[in-house]
Amino acid sequence: MAEAAELVIRDLHVNVEGREILKGVNLTIPTGEVHALMGPNGSGKSTLAYTLMGHPKYEVTQGQIIVRGEDILDLEPDERARRGIFLAFQYPTSIPGVSMGNFLRLAVKSVHGKEMPVLQFRKLVQEKMKLLKMEDSFLGRYVNDGFSGGEKKRAEILQMALLQPSIAIMDETDSGLDIDALRTVSEGINALRGPDLGILIITHYQRILNYIKPDFVHVLLDGRVVRSGQGELVEALEARGYDWIIQEVLSAQGV
Repeated sequence: MAEAAELVIRDLHVNVEGREILKGVNLTIPTGEVHALMGPNGSGKSTLAYTLMGHPKYEVTQGQIIVRGEDILDLEPDERARRGIFLAFQYPTSIPGVSMGNFLRLAVKSVHGKEMPVLQFRKLVQEKMKLLKMEDSFLGRYVNDGFSGGEKKRAEILQMALLQPSIAIMDETDSGLDIDALRTVSEGINALRGPDLGILIITHYQRILNYIKPDFVHVLLDGRVVRSGQGELVEALEARGYDWIIQEVLSAQGV
């Protein structure tokens, strides 16, 4: 049942600077599943990601965002994080002067409400870094300062591993990555897949889905989810692009 799902988005309408971008999005992400959201540029994919996390720029005019039965629309971003939502940014921000180790400790304290003892935290970090095949020296570097595109994305996956969200939103994680970096980042995400985590991968291209096999795929066009399916839908989009779906939608509307 939808009510038992981790994340339920119902008839979500969102304005940005007075312009309606999302026009009635409906989507359900259970824990234990990976869903991919695809669509051409300008369809509203990143708007959905930032709205789910509570960015103040995005005005919800109608609809609900429900996490484990609770409507979270009135919650601030930090409160949403404490409810188990995690957003991996398309363009992670650099924070010169703040080490990854200190940043991760503060993030864990902020989300979980208490500071973890140093030895326990160190053991947890080492366990997750081993799982993600990351070197210990990573912790001494400043957050995203001088990082390659792949390193920035791996840093976010490490955050996700430590924060242990129930819903992870990956906003165009494949953006700017070469093939080797994409493979490494995908391996990290696959290592964290499991029954307690629901993942929404937002992407424009198929290539990341060659490494992370989604359970379901959804197509967002002009602010609405217009098609859902499985692996065959990804293959059709790769072979034919989005034009055929656009034409089907227009035909259904009598245009």
